[in-house]
Amino acid sequence: MTNALRDKIIESLTSILPIALIVIALSITFTPLSTGTFALFTVGVVLLIIGMGCFTLGADMSMLVIGEKVGSTITHSRKIWLIALISFVIGIIVTVAEPDLQILAEQVSAVNNYLFILTVAVGVGVFLMIAMLRIVFRIKLSYIMIVFYAAAFILSIFVPHDFWAVSFDAGGVTTGPMTVPFIMSLGVGVASIRSDKKGQDDSFGLVALSSVGPIIAVLVLGIVFNVSDVPYEMTVVEEVVNTQGVLFCYLHGFGKYALEVLIAISPILIFFLLFQLSTRAFRKRQIVRILFGFLYTVVGLMLFLTGANVGFMPVGMEIGQSLADLWGGWLLIPVGMLIGYFVVAAEPAVHVLNKQVERMSAGAISSSAMKKGLCIGVCISIGLAMTRILTGIDIMYILIPGYVIALALTFFTPPLFTGIAFDSGGVASGAMVSSFVLPMAIGACYALNGAEAIMTQAFGCVAFVALTPLISIQILGINYKRKTSKIKRNFLNVEDRILEYEVD
Repeated sequence: MTNALRDKIIESLTSILPIALIVIALSITFTPLSTGTFALFTVGVVLLIIGMGCFTLGADMSMLVIGEKVGSTITHSRKIWLIALISFVIGIIVTVAEPDLQILAEQVSAVNNYLFILTVAVGVGVFLMIAMLRIVFRIKLSYIMIVFYAAAFILSIFVPHDFWAVSFDAGGVTTGPMTVPFIMSLGVGVASIRSDKKGQDDSFGLVALSSVGPIIAVLVLGIVFNVSDVPYEMTVVEEVVNTQGVLFCYLHGFGKYALEVLIAISPILIFFLLFQLSTRAFRKRQIVRILFGFLYTVVGLMLFLTGANVGFMPVGMEIGQSLADLWGGWLLIPVGMLIGYFVVAAEPAVHVLNKQVERMSAGAISSSAMKKGLCIGVCISIGLAMTRILTGIDIMYILIPGYVIALALTFFTPPLFTGIAFDSGGVASGAMVSSFVLPMAIGACYALNGAEAIMTQAFGCVAFVALTPLISIQILGINYKRKTSKIKRNFLNVEDRILEYEVD
């Protein structure tokens, strides 16, 4: 266990270090940071490295194992009503306490926090149910995605303009570190029962559909409540002037996020215990390992969220405001793209996705290729987000063409890559985006356009992060298909020549 944890921490170090170096370089060149803020950031880096290492180990030991067993068990029962009911319940319980969703709900003061969270949770529950039934009935993912994204854009016509960005951001923040490991492993478990060769292709796509649900649910909420002129209450970042202030900030953060993580984990733990009591699916040794996995997950997520929100959020906001004051703010675009390229590697859920992809494809799709495709996609998305802050471009002028391209590519991409690409969009927009990139966008927007523009121009960057990997990963899939076709043709040509030689 010690060796496994050490390997995970080394892996997380290589993911976090580039972002730390970028922030340090910015702090000594364009955006000098106050001593207190830099101290918060330094401690945050250490917590992120240890936290991500513990979380990924814990997810491997618990969440992925439980999800696969639940998925295979309910599918093996052949009871459609049971598959639908359990999928709906799981969708709600893993979403209600998603930390990223709590952060977004606090920003939308036009709607009650609990109502907003419940709406999103029901959206995930309904669409996770649809995603599971899609695998059972073998419906092509691309057809369902086209129908529901078309429905989302049609609904947006009836929703106030300043609620668009929040609605599409909801789809991104929902699929965070708590939701992704469990939902992804459910798909693997369901697909493992299938005997046909397309079972592997259908093992992905649950996260994708679970991301569409909140978008549609929040848009419907906007129509029902006729939300308009959504205000944004600027978060006041407490100034830290000494090491004692740093200590108190982190002690407060540990208490807050420990409670959030325990609330988030408890429904899944209760579900696991009820599942075990009713099915006896796991042996005693497996149960002990899973419980240790839960412990690693709790500790890791608590450290990660504390480091991200206490250490990275004030730095992101301060960097955004400082860059906005330089050369008309145009430095935001290259710096944002550079941060976007590396920030995705620091998302805990991205590591889960990459390993699941490598495992399900038997190594044909490497985690390094996935990582590169995601990095390029998120790099472009943050560049678009910063461009929108500077120019005030309407979010739909980017989202509509982007999704048209992404959905059109599904007709040319191998089915396995379609599911992976649409899952990647939800996975990439996680805790680091909401706690570092979004505050950076808010800080820049506040400095350039004032607080009244934040809801329409700063929000939406999570939606862009969820969009661009759909395109970049599908292009990776098309390239993969072209290369494998070329290898196959060369092999057949060689085979034909051997046959000709034998005939002669």
